[in-house]
Amino acid sequence: MTPAARLAAAIAILDQLRDGTPAERALTNWGRASRFAGSGDRAAVRDHVFDVLRCRGSFAALGGGESGRALVLGLARAQGLDLASLFTGEGHAPAPLTEAEAARLAQPVPDAGALADLDWPDWLRPQLQADLGADYGAVSARMRARAPVFLRVNLARGDRAAVQAALAAEGIATRPHPLAETALEVIEGARRIQASEAYREGLVELQDAASQAAIALVPVAAGMRVLDFCAGGGGKALALAACAPAARIEAHDVDPGRMRDIPVRAARAGARISTVAPGRLGREYDLVLVDAPCSGSGTWRRTPEAKWRLTPERLETLCTLQAQILREAAARVAPGGRLLYMTCSLLSVENTAQAAAFARETGWHMDEERRFTPLDGGDGFFAALFHRGD
Repeated sequence: MTPAARLAAAIAILDQLRDGTPAERALTNWGRASRFAGSGDRAAVRDHVFDVLRCRGSFAALGGGESGRALVLGLARAQGLDLASLFTGEGHAPAPLTEAEAARLAQPVPDAGALADLDWPDWLRPQLQADLGADYGAVSARMRARAPVFLRVNLARGDRAAVQAALAAEGIATRPHPLAETALEVIEGARRIQASEAYREGLVELQDAASQAAIALVPVAAGMRVLDFCAGGGGKALALAACAPAARIEAHDVDPGRMRDIPVRAARAGARISTVAPGRLGREYDLVLVDAPCSGSGTWRRTPEAKWRLTPERLETLCTLQAQILREAAARVAPGGRLLYMTCSLLSVENTAQAAAFARETGWHMDEERRFTPLDGGDGFFAALFHRGD
C-alpha cells in the first residue's frame, strides 16, 4: 500500500468508529477484508488510527471537523506531511482537497499548549488541571504521544543485564529504566517481543515501569500468603511471584474468565500462582493487593478510545465500586497484614481521595502512597499501602 492508501484506509476505519464500532473490531474487520495489506501496512494503518484517537480534539481543530477525513487531515497537518501529494484521488488515495478544506488548512496552527488542551474531554479538563497542578501542561503534551514499551525482567530467571543481552541477540534493544530495578524500556524491535525466545522462556513480561515500581513498595517474603484480589490477566501476581518465589500467591477475579491465561503465563515464568474462584477465598492473607477497576486515565496513551468514552456518570460509578472493593479486600487481611490499593489513574477522586476516605472511615493506617505521571517515564499510576489500625 502507498502512504496515501494507508491514510485512506484510516479514514474509512475512523468513520466506523463514529458509528460506535470499537477500534479493535474495526481494525480487525478491515484487516480481514484487505488481504492485500501486508504486516507493515496493517501496522501503519493501526498507528494512524491510534494517533488520531490520542489527539482527536486537536486533530479535529487542525483538520476542520470530526469526520474520518477531517481527522486524518489534522493528523497529516500535525505531522507536517505534504497534503497535495497524498490527497490526489489517484489510485487508492483520498480525494483531492476541496477549496474549503484548502482555505481552512491555510489558517495559522494554534500553539502546542492550546492543541494539547483539546485532547482531553471537555468535562474532565478542569478536574485534571486541579489534580495535576503545575504538571498539567507537560502531562497533557506527553499524553499525546505513543507510550513507551516496557518489559519486566523476571528476576527468578535472570538478572537485568543478562536479560538485556538475550534480547539484544534477537534484535530487541532495551535500556534500564530508573523507576524499577526490573524495568527495561524497549527502544528497538518492540514488535518482535512476543515471538522472541526470551519472552517464550519467561525471562520477561510486558509490564509498565510505573506498575513495576508500585509492586516494589511491598516487601514480599517467603511463606507469605498473598492475594491478588482483582487479578485480571495476572500481571501483578506474576510480578509478586518473581519477587518471592516461595510466597503462596493466589489470584482472584469476580470474572474468572479474565484469569484464563494465568496458568500459561505462570508456567512460562516458572511461578506458582493458584487461581481462586469467587466464593472460595480465604480470610487470612498477609498481603492483599487491589488493582481496582478505574478510569484508566493514566494509560490513555495505550487505550485512547477509552478517554472519549468515559462519562461523569461512569466515573462516579467506578469510585463507588472502588470503595466497595477496598472494604471487601480489607476483610481478607490477616492481623498484622498489609493492603495495597492501586489504580492506573491520574484522577485524585480515584487515588488520594479514595485512599484517604478508606483510612478515615475504617481506621486503617496509610504507610505510604506514591503517584506516578507520564513525566516519570511510565503510565499514570497510583499506589497506597495500608496496615490495619487495631
